[in-house]
Amino acid sequence: MNRPAKLSQLQVRVSEAEKSAIRRAARQAGMDMSAYVLSRVLPAPAAAFQEAIAALSEAAEPSFALAELNSLLASLTASELRQAVAAGPQAALSPFLANYVAAMCETACNMRSVPVPAWTRRIEALPEPVFGSALPSLRLYLLTRSPAPFRRRNIFIDSSVGAQV
Repeated sequence: MNRPAKLSQLQVRVSEAEKSAIRRAARQAGMDMSAYVLSRVLPAPAAAFQEAIAALSEAAEPSFALAELNSLLASLTASELRQAVAAGPQAALSPFLANYVAAMCETACNMRSVPVPAWTRRIEALPEPVFGSALPSLRLYLLTRSPAPFRRRNIFIDSSVGAQV
């Protein structure tokens, strides 16, 4: 997965003793100071989720990026999932992708009995239905088999988090 370019800088004022403590902790962790501080502020699951969202936002064809996100969400434990999706996507997504990601997160949270993050409720459902197949004969099947979080968002598919077609 491509890492997003780091174009911004953050400055934090600390005492000499705090700086020494951070430097020492980073050295013990085998990291530079920036990587160490980032790992503490953005734990690995949250960073992996944001990287997957960044890749999705940049993808010309989102199906592979959605599959990567699907694999990530399926691989996380309940506590990792809660940590990963707490802040919601930081990259700009189209309304379709925002709804798809929100539905994936809701489904993953439901599967692991994790509270659904509030940001998912702030994403307005799509005004028109989107079907996972262009075949009209599959529409009734998709209407009845789509997971509830996807149906609520007007997205009709036949598989969800952890499943692949």
